[in-house]
Amino acid sequence: MAAAARFLSRSASIKSAISNVNGGVHSCLGITLVRLSPNGTCSSRTQRRHVSHFTFQPDPVPTQYGPTQKMNLFQSVTSALDNTLATDPTAVIFGEDVAFGGVFRCTVGLRDKYGKDRVFNTPLCEQGIVGFGIGVAVAGATAIAEIQFADYIYPAFDQIVNEAAKYRYRSGNLFDCGNLTIRAPWGCVGHGSLYHSQSPEAFFAHCPGIKIVVPRSPVQAKGLLLSCIADQNPCIFFEPKILYRAAVEQVPTEPYTIPLSQAEVLQEGSDVTLVAWGTQVHVMREVATMAQEKLGVSCELIDLQTILPWDTETVCKSVAKTGRLLISHEAPVTGGFAAEISSTVQEECFLNLEAPIARELLKITIRTYNMSPLLPSALPSSHRSLAKPERGYPNVIQQDR
Repeated sequence: MAAAARFLSRSASIKSAISNVNGGVHSCLGITLVRLSPNGTCSSRTQRRHVSHFTFQPDPVPTQYGPTQKMNLFQSVTSALDNTLATDPTAVIFGEDVAFGGVFRCTVGLRDKYGKDRVFNTPLCEQGIVGFGIGVAVAGATAIAEIQFADYIYPAFDQIVNEAAKYRYRSGNLFDCGNLTIRAPWGCVGHGSLYHSQSPEAFFAHCPGIKIVVPRSPVQAKGLLLSCIADQNPCIFFEPKILYRAAVEQVPTEPYTIPLSQAEVLQEGSDVTLVAWGTQVHVMREVATMAQEKLGVSCELIDLQTILPWDTETVCKSVAKTGRLLISHEAPVTGGFAAEISSTVQEECFLNLEAPIARELLKITIRTYNMSPLLPSALPSSHRSLAKPERGYPNVIQQDR
């Protein structure tokens, strides 16, 4: 393709342009995003990056779903739950502290409005929360369970993987728990350390029988959450907690759904395909802008939205057009869902690829998790994504292993 030829002929100038982009941001190792002032304190630029490693860009105001109201992401989740409780008399919401509004206020006011029998607290026992939800769903009610942080979901792993996901199969379709939806705050905020920063979607992506969804914005959060609640399969709905208050949009007040397992092309391009979900969509939006302005590279940006089952058709169609693919997520590289996407695209689009598939992911060690100031420097940023590749082929992407 034309872009590949342009990269090959202009690799030196591209290297120079990228060096200018990264000036003052990276150390010689390319992993430090902070700069210290002469007195050893963080500069204001560093402090801003500790708050957020991206800039939220709202989508156009939706007009097809009726009147809208300004909401942040946690308010849009509350709106979806409110709509469900109002229209489904069997729906119940439960989890740690949800009766008080939850640690992120996603259920605030719902107990007072609908009663303590429909919105109630549980013990601090994740396997018990999910196990109870399975039983409620099997009995025919709509169960909406909250795991206080996605990092705490692992004690419920057996209940999700061996019970919820396999209930329909095990009973020969006589019984199912498809009315179960599990919500969990997910991803990094830059200072959450080891128990409040994880992105565990890949752990569950190996398991058929469940659906996994990650929204990028308030509008998407409400529509996708309502779709999960209505879906006849157990769903895990991961909510990017850094967006709870940082993301603000005009959100429809009435119920609406957004189809699951359909990726969305947010920006069309011709030179390289960028795939992300959740918070990283906004990082990749910055990459697309920087690549166009600094390198003259046209990026096609795709929000995967549903991790399992994911939309292979949309991604492969884009890669067949652009010939290049960069995947970005907050989870570590080994076993991350980017590997599954890479494998599928390599199998389906091998003859269309102009360069190796690249991944821009979390550079993580236990040291990074334990030292909160280091965590922002480990996140996959727009500057790292645009940096000179380590593998020697001209591109706007970087391989981190």
